[in-house]
Amino acid sequence: AAAGFLLASPITANDSEAEISIGGITLKPSTDLKLLSEDLYISAEKVTVDYVFENPTDRYVETTIAFPMPGQPRGLLEVTGAFYETNQDWSGFGFSTSVDGSPVRLLQYDRAMIGDRDVTEEVIANGFPVYWADSEQGNPFASISQARLDDAIGEGLATSSDPQFEGSVVPAWEGVTYFVREQGFAPRSKVRVRHEYSPMAGGSVGGALYPQYRNIGPDSSLSDYQERYCVDDYFLAGVDRRLANASGDENTQVYMTETWLGYVLSSGANWDGPIERFRLVVDKGSTDNLVSFCMNGVKKIGPTRFEVVKTNFEPTRDLDILIVKFETYPD
Repeated sequence: AAAGFLLASPITANDSEAEISIGGITLKPSTDLKLLSEDLYISAEKVTVDYVFENPTDRYVETTIAFPMPGQPRGLLEVTGAFYETNQDWSGFGFSTSVDGSPVRLLQYDRAMIGDRDVTEEVIANGFPVYWADSEQGNPFASISQARLDDAIGEGLATSSDPQFEGSVVPAWEGVTYFVREQGFAPRSKVRVRHEYSPMAGGSVGGALYPQYRNIGPDSSLSDYQERYCVDDYFLAGVDRRLANASGDENTQVYMTETWLGYVLSSGANWDGPIERFRLVVDKGSTDNLVSFCMNGVKKIGPTRFEVVKTNFEPTRDLDILIVKFETYPD
């Protein structure tokens, strides 16, 4: 029922204290530092996040802080209107960080992950790339011998059970980038941190949102939208109105495309206590677009912008955002 191609939803993440060991990067809770505020802005073109951290203790605290980027969307990548069939990482997406207004240098760690399992060393030892794409050039299993392929399957590095790549053997891992910095916090101090970058947006050309593909059954694709993005009847009615081609021109047809954005809020719970003040602004980009995401207390603050403000916020789930765009073409 899903029209066109589907990409895994890319997800960004909150800062988190981390430790780097032989087995990879491990995010861990902090027992010293508080996250006083987080001001997050998300659109399809830009993501900014401003933090205020506090060291309430009487001692100097120095720690490793990691900002994990989303796993690379599996398959074709659509970025700013261009399609990429080769390996992509986050080095070209303008990620920058400043601390108290001054730019800081970050270390970039690229890891191969199967869920929470770090398989980077096995991947590299076998001569496979961390980042891959589902194309003849990008899939490392497309041109290897059957013996090597059997070994990769036996080690759990390759899979043929991914429904997105039916009939193909593809890597079981995703490439995940961590931007890492060492940061010191003076006693009884507050530190302001800002991240800014262009998101790697996943998407689809319509999928189960078209009326003819909707099935309210528990196993339908629409149920995934309802679970992940909190799509409701009001949102679907908006889709139907726009697809009805309000211009009345019988020689044109309205089509829709989806953009998927996300943010890992759950790592914001790694600090000592809740986020004292959290503010989220989601910009859908155009008044003609529709947007849906799971969070209560949403308030419209502009023609395309929606705001959520919370105090003593303890995130329990990650944020996924669906933006639907509509285009009219000759029939």
